[in-house]
Amino acid sequence: MPFKIIWSERAARELKKLERPTAKRIYDSVSKLQLDPYHNILRLTNSRFYRLRVGDHRVILDIQNDQLRILVLEVGHRKNIYEGS
Repeated sequence: MPFKIIWSERAARELKKLERPTAKRIYDSVSKLQLDPYHNILRLTNSRFYRLRVGDHRVILDIQNDQLRILVLEVGHRKNIYEGS
């Protein structure tokens, strides 16, 4: 059963600010996680959240196995993304 992907308002806003090809790559990479949410992601140190690397950008995720959903919390460039998390 595939996981449902839910984009937070913040993540959706950040995605819209990016150039279209970059935003599409990120969106497609996140969509691939529906069937295998633990593919190509790492757990953040001392956190329950995960990160997905897409080129120079990072996506911060909260994977909720009990509800079969993935919350996309933040999207941003690798030099800025970890400041707010």
